[in-house]
Amino acid sequence: MQRPSRFEHARFLGDKRTQLVYDLDTVDDADASVIHEIADAGVGIQFGPDTLAEARNRGYTLATPGTRRLHRKPRA
Repeated sequence: MQRPSRFEHARFLGDKRTQLVYDLDTVDDADASVIHEIADAGVGIQFGPDTLAEARNRGYTLATPGTRRLHRKPRA
């Protein structure tokens, strides 16, 4: 999968609406539409340092296949 241009240097991409974080190194083509939807909607966040521990520190959980949550309005 080709990464979105805004997040090309990030490994973990978070969705502010669902508080799920996606590992861009392991995303297959089936989940690529979700990644592009996040980037197009402008609700993506990347973490510094770019680690799963930092994402969890901010309240995000790792998205697994089939994981769904309610979409909420982003606060920031």
